[in-house]
Amino acid sequence: MDSILIKYTTREQREEIVRNSLGDDYDLGCGVESAGIDYQLYIDGKMELRDLNAQARCGLQVAHPEENKRGCMM
Repeated sequence: MDSILIKYTTREQREEIVRNSLGDDYDLGCGVESAGIDYQLYIDGKMELRDLNAQARCGLQVAHPEENKRGCMM
């Protein structure tokens, strides 16, 4: 697979991408990883991984501004 973009992957491939990235402990039925990222949105084809990760970075920066090295890129 050359790309992980939604338009180039099937739902099954996206499930596999998430499972391989997070390990076998990840429950695909839940959709939310411990960092608060709802990977089900990617699996369902509603939001790209890069956008989910950007939102998570933004949330962390808002919650812990003293630890921010870079501004929010949203």
